[in-house]
Amino acid sequence: MTAYAENAGGDAGTPVTTGTGKAGRTKGTGGAGGKQRAARATAAPAARPPAPRARRAAKPRGAENPYRRDVVVLNGRRAPKTGVLGGKGAQLDELTGRGLPVPPAFCITTGAFRRFLDETGLAGKIRDLDRPAIRELVLAAPVPARLAELILDAHRKLGGPRVAVRSSAGKEDSGAQSFAGQHDSVLNVAGGEELLDAVKTCWASLWSDRAGVYRRPGEAGEPDDAMAVVVQEMVQAEVSGVLFTVDPVGGREHRMVVEACHGLGEGLVSGRVSSDFFVVDDRSLEVVDRRIRHKVVKWAPDASGALGMAKVEPTARSAPCLTEAQLAELGRLAVGIREHYGREQDVEWALRDGTFHLLQSRPVTAHAAPARSRSPYLTPQPDDIHRGTLWSRMDIGEIFVGLMTPLGLSWARYHQDNVHGPCAGTIGARDLGDSAKYIGHHRGHIYLNVSYHAHLLGQCPPTRDQGHFTKRFTSEEVDLGGYENPFGRYPGGLKGLRSANFWLRTTVAELRGMKRRAEGMQAARLYEFDRSRHLDLSRLDRGDLSVELERYLFNYHEMHVGYMPYYINAFGAYGLMTELCAKWLGDDGNYLRNHLKMDMSSLRTVESARELWTLTREAGRQPRVLDIIRHTPLAEVERALLDDPAGRAFWDAHIEPFLRMNGVRGHQEMELTLPRWVDDPSYIFQMMRRYSEDGLSVEDVLTRDHGETRRTIDKLLARLPRAKRATLARVIELYVTCSELREVARMAMITPVWQVRNVVYDVGRRLAAEGLLHSVDEVAYLDVHDIRDYLAGRVPAREVFVRDRIEEARRLHEHHRRQPEPALTFIGEDDSPPAPAAPASVTDGHSLRGLGASPGRAVGRARIIEDLTWQADELQQGEILVTRYTDASWTPLFAIAGAVVTDIGSMLSHSSIVSREFNLPSVVNTKHATQRINTGDTVVVDGDTGVVEIMRAGAAPGAHPDPDPA
Repeated sequence: MTAYAENAGGDAGTPVTTGTGKAGRTKGTGGAGGKQRAARATAAPAARPPAPRARRAAKPRGAENPYRRDVVVLNGRRAPKTGVLGGKGAQLDELTGRGLPVPPAFCITTGAFRRFLDETGLAGKIRDLDRPAIRELVLAAPVPARLAELILDAHRKLGGPRVAVRSSAGKEDSGAQSFAGQHDSVLNVAGGEELLDAVKTCWASLWSDRAGVYRRPGEAGEPDDAMAVVVQEMVQAEVSGVLFTVDPVGGREHRMVVEACHGLGEGLVSGRVSSDFFVVDDRSLEVVDRRIRHKVVKWAPDASGALGMAKVEPTARSAPCLTEAQLAELGRLAVGIREHYGREQDVEWALRDGTFHLLQSRPVTAHAAPARSRSPYLTPQPDDIHRGTLWSRMDIGEIFVGLMTPLGLSWARYHQDNVHGPCAGTIGARDLGDSAKYIGHHRGHIYLNVSYHAHLLGQCPPTRDQGHFTKRFTSEEVDLGGYENPFGRYPGGLKGLRSANFWLRTTVAELRGMKRRAEGMQAARLYEFDRSRHLDLSRLDRGDLSVELERYLFNYHEMHVGYMPYYINAFGAYGLMTELCAKWLGDDGNYLRNHLKMDMSSLRTVESARELWTLTREAGRQPRVLDIIRHTPLAEVERALLDDPAGRAFWDAHIEPFLRMNGVRGHQEMELTLPRWVDDPSYIFQMMRRYSEDGLSVEDVLTRDHGETRRTIDKLLARLPRAKRATLARVIELYVTCSELREVARMAMITPVWQVRNVVYDVGRRLAAEGLLHSVDEVAYLDVHDIRDYLAGRVPAREVFVRDRIEEARRLHEHHRRQPEPALTFIGEDDSPPAPAAPASVTDGHSLRGLGASPGRAVGRARIIEDLTWQADELQQGEILVTRYTDASWTPLFAIAGAVVTDIGSMLSHSSIVSREFNLPSVVNTKHATQRINTGDTVVVDGDTGVVEIMRAGAAPGAHPDPDPA
């Protein structure tokens, strides 16, 4: 299992491997030698002959061991020499000598490495070989018996603990360059042959593709650039993280930045776990800023010692990882290190049993990221436009939601430049305007330029009144009193007449052909899904892969252009329905409008929950299959089913058809780094477990109270005169039809997004094999446009995928990740504080106000859900689901919940629509519900008034108790 540095000594992104009772092995060595090593690694250490005894016989009697000075304890009693101990070894030796809390370690020096090459005869063989061949030779060669004896003896003198085996090249962490994780390390090594193999892994990484790419011209990585290896006791941390003695992004003076997470630091470095963020004054050591996140998972060993993801204890999820006293202690250690070295430091640390351990300190070589404008515009604009533009990220096309990676942001730019404008044309806009003004980026989020869209939509007769569009995308933070669109009103006259005529012809054609087009889109997307399921992208050469990517981009254009009219027309029909209900039915019109969507259970999004329930019911008829799903670790369920005859039959007959219809769904479907259900079906199995345990019938949930609702709506409509009743019925029919077709078209639209993701990750694997990426996960910091240029052969890979650019993108994304959610809407520039303190939890009897999105009233126990995949099994039937926002992938949970509360959303957001379908009271756009409500609180959700009241606080602020932790 590939992992990242925890006691690994690498920079952020250092590739290491994690042990599972056997030493982990770095991926990518390949070849027959790699297979032989993998086979050796599968044997238990006890089954092998003890290495020291087997090799000791080769030692001549009375001969002095030539390696006796090459395995040294790091105790700080010598003048540290980088040329002997390598960069990391020398630095750790120096910190130990200063009395700092560094875990016990010893070092295998560069001299041992050179003697190894000479004694094995490799020194003369490797000069004319390429890097992969050299690595294979190093990994296949035995460690000389006399060196092996010293290494294993040193490990015994440490007490025989699990250790981290870390590369320590001479030029690493030099201050001029950190070598940013180009060499390998191996974690959680138990000893014996595993330890010797891990040492060879570090030696061989001197010739890794990553190191070859990273070296400057003239630094060829020959043996004179030797490799030492540090063997250090593995700290099984309860809390770990990094501390920068200078703000690495903002550059603020006298500010040390601390990031802390539960478990080992690998989860933090790889971005797979949430972390707390603290800012400490380096003079007073006081905490001057903090950002406490809800932390669901951690990286930690299981009962067998294997490292992997695990759940954080419920009571610790929203509590700070570190106390103020601990932060002051950590800050004091860091200030001392900085004073010793005379320059800013990046310190890796771990906390175990209340004691800090310093794992590494290296110079801060990265410069602070440049200051970014608080305006989302990507290009300079005149002052009046810059200051007057209304921006919003409320339901932006229901696609670009949440924080996005640099890759996701670049995908949004591709959409903006190539797809967004043609979509406007399909809804009747003759003038498509300037694509640079459609969308903006702010703090890692996508914003819609509401002002410019309101201006352009003024050419279409139904949206000439800009107020309808402006209000639809404006949250309560913005006061529209006195607001004037800086782009003005769309011109009338002949230009306006031509635009109106174009809109009319386009709309008539759309209404005539919209059902037929949806059917065609459905057929096309199923064909594309089937084709991609059987296509092995790794077997295509670069040119063919480029052709494949362009095919997917063309499909995305066609499908999104086909999808947009349904979305806009549903939005327009809903607005017209709202106006007519209010005008003709008064207050009773609110009931009709809010309850109407409960008759739309045929929506594709809702259908996915019904089909998942059917899948669970089918599994329940096969005890063997259900047993595998319920009792196998989630990550292994797919393989367990496919390896079992009954499971394989069930997969082919039931799961594969389910994936064909629903598999391209996933969280944040426009974020290319996130897997879809077909890529990782863990969430599907989570929900099957829940449905089987609860004995739930989604059909019963969907139909509850619908009969009474239908009768009430019919009575309201009967009060209207025939002409008005007929008009309102036609508007309702148009809304329902467009909404249903939108769901069909949406599945067609997100299928090519999944296909593009497949290509991006195949490129990532190729770049990692070439050494240009540390791991495939680093595609998150690439740009879609660069990937297209690379595949098309327009630019060499080494010129476009540059390490400095990747690290800059990483730093900026980490900065965005630390920040709270930016404002939903604002005019001009976002003037909200960059990192405000989280609102305090409310007490008994207090309430939150939002938007009542689905009617009804529910009382229940609150459940905060931050991570859908890891927490899907925690929501208990009837509990109040509280989260930041939902999308289509959350739908199966709605069948379990008693009500839904979100931080952001609107009447047409996913949580609102699906809540109405499941007859769940829902309040959206509460801003801070996830920060002010705790799991275990008893809350009242009033979907009519938009109020969420805490009747009884179930825990102290900052804690999320759970009497039934999963």
